[in-house]
Amino acid sequence: MADDTATTIVDFRTEPARYKHWKLAFDGPVATLAMDVREDGGLKPGYELKLNSYDLGVDIELYDALQRLRFEHPEVRAVVLTSGKERVFCAGANIRMLNQSSHGWKVNFCKFTNETRNAIEEATAESRQAYLCAINGPCAGGGYELALATDWIIMADDGSTTVALPEVPLLAVLPGTGGLTRLVDKRKVRRDRADFFCTLEEGIKGQRAVDWRLVDEVVPRSKLEETVKRRAAEMAARSDRPLSAKGIALTPLARAIDGDRIAYSTVTCATDRDRGVAEITIAGPATAPPATVEGIHAAGAGFWPLALARELDDLILHLRANEEKIGIWVFRSAGGRDLVEAHDRALQDHAGDWLVREMRLYLKRTFKRLDVSSRSVFALIEPGSCFVGTLLELVLAADRSYMLDGVLEGDAGKPAALRLTGMNFGAYPMVNGLTRLASRFLGEPDRALDLKRRLGEDLEAAAANEAGLVTFVPDDIDWEDEVRIGIEARAAFSPDALTGMEASLRFGGPETLESKIFSRLSAWQNWIFQRPNAVGDKGALRVYGTGQRSEFDRRRV
Repeated sequence: MADDTATTIVDFRTEPARYKHWKLAFDGPVATLAMDVREDGGLKPGYELKLNSYDLGVDIELYDALQRLRFEHPEVRAVVLTSGKERVFCAGANIRMLNQSSHGWKVNFCKFTNETRNAIEEATAESRQAYLCAINGPCAGGGYELALATDWIIMADDGSTTVALPEVPLLAVLPGTGGLTRLVDKRKVRRDRADFFCTLEEGIKGQRAVDWRLVDEVVPRSKLEETVKRRAAEMAARSDRPLSAKGIALTPLARAIDGDRIAYSTVTCATDRDRGVAEITIAGPATAPPATVEGIHAAGAGFWPLALARELDDLILHLRANEEKIGIWVFRSAGGRDLVEAHDRALQDHAGDWLVREMRLYLKRTFKRLDVSSRSVFALIEPGSCFVGTLLELVLAADRSYMLDGVLEGDAGKPAALRLTGMNFGAYPMVNGLTRLASRFLGEPDRALDLKRRLGEDLEAAAANEAGLVTFVPDDIDWEDEVRIGIEARAAFSPDALTGMEASLRFGGPETLESKIFSRLSAWQNWIFQRPNAVGDKGALRVYGTGQRSEFDRRRV
């Protein structure tokens, strides 16, 4: 198989030695992550990344740095997010990059950017690795959204440093990676003040920014470094991350692309561009898990659940960025159910260990990334599959699932079966804060709890159907036709309608910060990015920086 490094696809795999835009430094329990964007380091030609503005390539590096801080540096309890440039923090997403990008690229860029911000918030809440932002210069748009993702914001009080969300007045679009939502839901900024702030090009500075809850603290520029150091030390002191533990290396992710086939160690994908389908197969573990937590640490990145999380995460990102016409993802699995359950048991038995905690959280983030992807997800449960516990989450995440009742004619094997484990009852909540089982049975909350009595039980088609875990259970006569017709019918629908339908149906129940952000990104930002007021010949995003004035269609809809 040929490696894909020579192709022009967007590659989400990187490492600190290859960073162009970020600098990592360590001082005991505190790390500093400095944004120092290289102007000529854009992911694509045609724009310069001035004033620490960013594109997808900058955020790919940031995401990688966040992962490494969690897995490779257990001693790091607090992270200072700041700028490596003098008197400028971040101008936000690069406008010329957005201007020349396709609609799909813009929306996908916003989605990945927000997922990365969510990872910062999860690190603070779940990994006990707190993030503090030190704003040392003007901080606008996506730059301020990056600051909003941290737990504490300190800003230089120097008469020129401001925070701003100027997308509405300047570009006729929204702070599309959660800015509006985080203002009112996270920072509890008063609605009238938030309204004024989001229509103010020049932003807000000084004590007013504190009074309005836009930042937590302002200090003279001469005391910024000292104050940041003190606050970071206070945050680090409150963490339970082990100061003396040794991290594991996130070794380079092996991936091969050969024509329409993508292969990792645990995940393979075959793309059919004529049908618009990606057939994704997850291979269960080949061996039993290590018997001790020390063995899990020794296995490192090779431990099956972590390998699965990394590879599935990368595949999802690869398909979203590079295969936008592949609208249907079909999941299969292959392997031994007992081995998958044994690995789930290891994740449960050692849940208090810092590394196992990170593995569980990584799997949670990966399944969430699947949930918010604008692709139709099907799951096929066939003889030889191993949809158990952690892998059963893929079936529960699917828009539709088909389970073969019995075996195909001439097959001497055993029928397919599903198996629940403790990992299905809280380890992997969705963006609405509920488990996928609880989301599935919103109208029957006791039903999800009752399924706990069936932990470890093999549920063949009839039992899985009765339990509400699958959509259809065709027999061998109807299996191929039902699956084929279901996929063909899906492919015939409008992708736009499907994106809206899926995003609306997947997250029933309570709203959370995350579910609001992604629903608004899927609906409002998706729509606004296509409107002439933003992207028409005289639209604000199109004429920005040209000296021309935008012309708006004044009709409200």
